[in-house]
Amino acid sequence: MSTRHILLGLLAAGPSHGYDLKRRHDERFPQARPLAYGQVYTTLQRLVRDGLAQVEGTDSDGGPERTLYRATEAGGRELAHWAGAVTPPAPFVTNEIFAKVVVAILAPGDPAGYLRDQRAAHMARMRELTALKTAPGADLATVLSADYALHHLDADLRWMTTTAARLTTLTAEVHAT
Repeated sequence: MSTRHILLGLLAAGPSHGYDLKRRHDERFPQARPLAYGQVYTTLQRLVRDGLAQVEGTDSDGGPERTLYRATEAGGRELAHWAGAVTPPAPFVTNEIFAKVVVAILAPGDPAGYLRDQRAAHMARMRELTALKTAPGADLATVLSADYALHHLDADLRWMTTTAARLTTLTAEVHAT
């Protein structure tokens, strides 16, 4: 995920302080890792340096001084280009679950047990996400992000089911060589 472009997208709604951008990011992308304040301000500084955002002013409202940022025209063009570009599918798909199954097959491990335990963890997370998205008052961002995560978890589960059915053959192939 491009923090730079996400912040530009949030600035497209109008000028904002870094604190508010972090809060809105965490609200709009509820299943993403929350942004650290340092990451927000470092990214904002880079956006200003690159001419994609500018400082609109500062205020204090009786507290610490806060800087107001806004996207520039160049920032709007950059955002439109990024948002309109098709994201190519990943050329290589390897994640930790895949790697652990392969290692469990290669080494003296229990790939079936690992898949069973991982499946249980996935199912528990799917129940949490389903409850989250069906909760009264769930906002659109929560529903969309939960659906996205649920579909990925479902794909993992289908892969685990297929792999579990093939474990005997896979193990025999590996240990025959």
